[in-house]
Amino acid sequence: MRRFLQYIALGLVLAAPAHAVEPDEILANPILEDRARDISKGLRCVVCQNQDIDSSNAGVARDLRLLVRERLVAGDTGEEVMAYVRARYGDYVLMSPPLTPATYALWFAPVFLAGLSLFAFVVVTRRRRSGPQMKTLTATEEDQIASYLESRDRGAGG
Repeated sequence: MRRFLQYIALGLVLAAPAHAVEPDEILANPILEDRARDISKGLRCVVCQNQDIDSSNAGVARDLRLLVRERLVAGDTGEEVMAYVRARYGDYVLMSPPLTPATYALWFAPVFLAGLSLFAFVVVTRRRRSGPQMKTLTATEEDQIASYLESRDRGAGG
């Protein structure tokens, strides 16, 4: 039982989010460091794309983390730091870009694609339901099939 609990504890430690912040990047002031971490989680690594700079090992992410910390030490607020980084890298660097005409595709493409998929699903389903149905044979067709089968059986059995 003890070994099982050790494995559970190890699993929890390994499942914890990994932070790529190097020890030399950490600020001495814990309040500023917490603010830097919060800001870093809202900024996208421009190399890794779907990873925030706080958990990215890319060189660009490190540069951005250092930039965030420099701006905070210089006295900028969180909003000012975000505005500064956004001015340099554009809306793409934000994990949640604002809703502007330039970002409509980011916000509405998933909804559009989901609607298009639903529409295609409905069309395919309806076509399958109304597709070719089994028709009953006429008496003449049944006679033709019976005579064909009889002639085939006679040829094979003879």
